[in-house]
Amino acid sequence: MSKPERVAFIQARLGELYPDPPVPLDHRDPFTLLVAVLLSAQCTDERVNRVTPALFALADTPGAMAALPEDEIRAVIRPCGLSPQKAKAIKRLSEILVEEHGSAVPGDMAALERLPGVGHKTASVVMAQAFGVPAFPVDTHIHRLAQRWGLSSGKNVTQTERDLKRLFPRETWNDLHLQIIFYGREFCTARGCDGRVCEICRTCYPARKHPKKTRKA
Repeated sequence: MSKPERVAFIQARLGELYPDPPVPLDHRDPFTLLVAVLLSAQCTDERVNRVTPALFALADTPGAMAALPEDEIRAVIRPCGLSPQKAKAIKRLSEILVEEHGSAVPGDMAALERLPGVGHKTASVVMAQAFGVPAFPVDTHIHRLAQRWGLSSGKNVTQTERDLKRLFPRETWNDLHLQIIFYGREFCTARGCDGRVCEICRTCYPARKHPKKTRKA
């Protein structure tokens, strides 16, 4: 199967499996999404969704969050890991949103990336899921599957993102990045598939004899 054939098959099959992929992080607006995505670093979405109701009960706007003591934020988010760094970032970015952006999350990639604790991936998720701007955030699932499916050599997440953006139409990016995440969690997990087990791996590479070694993000 050629690369264009793989791309067409993958996009069609994922569209069949996940026709309307939901945003996995519970949120009410761009601010609560931003905080949830920041908390999801090195933490599962499920755990974040268990923690954020208590946090947002205390503060669900930049002004209210900026007014909370940092140690109070840290105590609530401790189950998500890296709580000292995350609490500091959440408080400071909330202050910046109040001071510089009228208490609103900016719908601008560069402005988002300047916020404490907000890297390119987090900014991409917010742009895609809060503002509907086409983006292709690459997490560990997407990075791994792009290599297994022959879509990228996967030297790093930057290259993987660039390769996927080149292969798939821009208007499909926001759904597609969620569809790949859901497929990776359900069928093509790190331990459950080695590049020869799941339907997409078998279809894309029916003659593959050995496990596909993937480079870490």
